[in-house]
Amino acid sequence: MKLGILSDSHGRHERTHKAVQLLLANGANELAHCGDIETERVIDQFAGIQTHLVFGNCDPDWRALSRYALGLGVLVQHPLARFVCGGRTFAMTHGHDSDCVAAALHEGVNYLLHGHTHICRDEHHGATRIINPGALHRASEFTVALLDTDTDELQFWVVA
Repeated sequence: MKLGILSDSHGRHERTHKAVQLLLANGANELAHCGDIETERVIDQFAGIQTHLVFGNCDPDWRALSRYALGLGVLVQHPLARFVCGGRTFAMTHGHDSDCVAAALHEGVNYLLHGHTHICRDEHHGATRIINPGALHRASEFTVALLDTDTDELQFWVVA
């Protein structure tokens, strides 16, 4: 199972579209977006694709965006998502709320996904692997990540 991980679209729907297509072309079975969506047009890029979504500090109208996403079949859990993919446990939050990060680490999930910093991250905290895919806006390179849950291989991809 391959999980495509994105974050910090900040309304850039065209770049988000390119990121989604890149992840799907490289075998992503599901997607996870770690927040800072900002617009419905970004959410439109996930229509018809198994996608998990949280919102970030730049999503003040997250309730309306959540209703819109749910209407498209996008899975929304905010501010802390929990899901299973490829038999592995995941928690996902935007990253700006330290209480959500601490709660996820306390649960001992296999993976904690977050965004917010706009910087790629791949490190371990105890038994939990923490992954930040980077950002699709306000970054020196626009990046996403692809995680193979069978092999635990993580790849970062630049979105041109």
